Amino acid sequence: MFKFLKEVVGGSGTGLRDLPYNIGEPYPSAWGSWLHHRGTSKDDGSPVSIFSLSGTNAQDGHLAAGRNGVKRLRTVRHPNILSFLHSTEIETFDGGSSKVTIYIVTEPVMPLSDKIQELGLEGTQRDEYYAWGLLQIAKAVSFLNNDCKLVHGNVCLASVVVTPTLDWKLHAFDVLSEFDGSNETSSTQMLQYAWLVATQYKSTELAKSDWAVIKKSPPWAIDSWGMGCLIYELFSHLKLSKTEDLRNTASIPKSLLPDYQRLLSSTPSRRLNTSKLIENSEYFQNKLVDTIHFMEILSLKDSVEKDTFFRKLPNLAEQLPRQIVLKKLLPLLASALEFGSAAAPALTALLKMGSWLSAEEFRVKVLPTIIKLFASNDRAVRVSLLQHIEQFGESLSAQAVDEQVYPHVATGFSDTSAFLRELTLKSMLVLAPKLSQRTLSGSLLKHLSKLQVDEEAAIRTNTTILLGNIASYLNEGTRKRVLINAFTVRALRDTFAPARGAGIMALCATSSNYDINEIATRILPNVVVLTIDPDSDVRSKAFQAIDQFLQMAKQHYEKTNMAETTGGASDGSSSIPGNASLLGWAMSSLTLKGKPSDHAPVASVSSSALTPTSSNASSGILVADTPSTAPIRVNSTPDFTDHHAPTSPTSTDGWGELENGIDEEPENDKDGWDDLEPLEETKPTPALTNIQAAQRRPVVQPVSQTKASSSRPKIPPRLSRDEDEDLWGAIAAPAPTTSRPLNLNSTTTNDDDPWAAIAAPAPTTRARPLAAGRGRGAKPAAPKLGAQRINRTSSGGM
Repeated sequence: MFKFLKEVVGGSGTGLRDLPYNIGEPYPSAWGSWLHHRGTSKDDGSPVSIFSLSGTNAQDGHLAAGRNGVKRLRTVRHPNILSFLHSTEIETFDGGSSKVTIYIVTEPVMPLSDKIQELGLEGTQRDEYYAWGLLQIAKAVSFLNNDCKLVHGNVCLASVVVTPTLDWKLHAFDVLSEFDGSNETSSTQMLQYAWLVATQYKSTELAKSDWAVIKKSPPWAIDSWGMGCLIYELFSHLKLSKTEDLRNTASIPKSLLPDYQRLLSSTPSRRLNTSKLIENSEYFQNKLVDTIHFMEILSLKDSVEKDTFFRKLPNLAEQLPRQIVLKKLLPLLASALEFGSAAAPALTALLKMGSWLSAEEFRVKVLPTIIKLFASNDRAVRVSLLQHIEQFGESLSAQAVDEQVYPHVATGFSDTSAFLRELTLKSMLVLAPKLSQRTLSGSLLKHLSKLQVDEEAAIRTNTTILLGNIASYLNEGTRKRVLINAFTVRALRDTFAPARGAGIMALCATSSNYDINEIATRILPNVVVLTIDPDSDVRSKAFQAIDQFLQMAKQHYEKTNMAETTGGASDGSSSIPGNASLLGWAMSSLTLKGKPSDHAPVASVSSSALTPTSSNASSGILVADTPSTAPIRVNSTPDFTDHHAPTSPTSTDGWGELENGIDEEPENDKDGWDDLEPLEETKPTPALTNIQAAQRRPVVQPVSQTKASSSRPKIPPRLSRDEDEDLWGAIAAPAPTTSRPLNLNSTTTNDDDPWAAIAAPAPTTRARPLAAGRGRGAKPAAPKLGAQRINRTSSGGM
């Protein structure tokens, strides 16, 4: 028999060391002869409760009752009954005597009397919490009596424990027995271990051991009396010492008093069934009970009820006991959100409750749920998360953001809803500092590049603002590649005035990331254009930016001069190499990127305006103060806008892919200064003059004309070059009607035909088809479809 009982409690009998739990300090109180210890699991360190009961021999009556309690606790399952985890029975020998101990391991709980002292609730909040606890115990007792036909036998304050979520649970099943009402005439004892129940907790019939009356009574009669004892001890804060003390009702709430008196009726058949107590008692109708009850049956509610409830919950939570909200409501709410039964407004209540937690508790209890919510497909939940991201963003770890949060948030960049795209954009201000460089450069910047050409003007503006704010988190190479292109090529040329203003502010905010060459060649030329912007706010910001960047340029100038002075530069010509290198870099860029004629916008500048600047262009580009350069600056501005503004903002490629095209434009946007470099060769060489004169001669000269020309006066030996050209012009072929001013810039770099700009027009003889062919007798080339370059003398060659 003893071996069977050991198998029932699941004991190994090999010793305490085999128990997979660590036994900690005991609580000061426990039911009966049991000891209640704190404990932890040896596997994961999770908390548990360990109950122990010891006896001197295996036949001890307390041990027999304890084994009954273990068996009943293992087999009876209910939300309001203590959860069983493990049990064992160990026999130890000390000298010549043996000691048998039963261990029960359960979920972590605390005696109710100790928890009440710890909470220290008063007034309405105390009554609301007591009502919630009593309701839970009433449900457990009703389950045993009405559903299982079992009698607990000793419901009292000591038989109730409290979980970490402040739920009340019933335990102490040592006396638990089946209700045997089938043989009412039998006088055999129904409760085998009724002797364990203290006299003050026994009902009249149980105290008399009148089993015949007990069997005729309803199954709930004994436990309804026990519920009355629990209510008395709970509100009086005193342990029941004698049965007569139950008549003292001064501490019992008035709304509960009628039910209390019916529970303690002297006639067993008239005692109130706990199921009726749950249904009809006014005491259980309060805000806390209603709120928790709604949360527990949330899946049965429709969407309208859920939405209404969760919108009221943040204000309601402030009126409820703070500890109950944090330890009971908060876990319920987090679970409901995690498994999809809660509506999006519940997130507001969750974050408000979470704000009452410490930082460490918030990371443990709230953040895991929030991180899981980012994977939700519910757009309303995603919107709510992004709207409140400032409340929890700082608590997110960098690893969680980079690996779990951002991949889901990034889907909002391409969402069809403009509102969600904008919220996603704004959330990056919080998340970007926690992203890795790989994610920033490889993913985020690509999304921002597309948003800078979004159809919504507000999104384009906010994208520029965001990029300026997160610039410090980018590495140096990415900043060099992205910032100027994003702010000048796109933002400053946006059709939306606030977007242009945002571009200017972003440039000013990130000014420390640009070197002096970028400021002088790429930033200032683009910002100066905006000083004549139609919008006054943009103009004002443009002038402020110009002042800021010119001040930086001035500081660089002063620093350079100081370095040159200390370095021994005496002739002041050391500034020329700096400018020369700038021009050389610009021309090399144009040579690599394309033909100068494809980039230079100086077609509108007359040759007469270019000629006087040749000497200045070769002397350090100091022609900004000369009057002759004024037409160049005025004419180059429209070219700057017409050639480049329409193309760059509409591109949806990443800024990294835009770099090649963007690098060209600022170099050509120097108000035409890059086209003035070749003007050092404005004076044609003697050989070139001879070639030009030779090509102006008629292709076929009749003999008569040759003779006639010989009769003309001879040319004086000393003539100016202009007069010499006039004489040659007398016998030259007529100029083509499509001639344009000589553009040396294009002629010197035309790879197809470097002579095209100075060649005479094709002769009008019948031999013209031969000139079009590749050899004598070749057939004329078939006409090609599409646009063709017909006039090769154009200064803007293909």
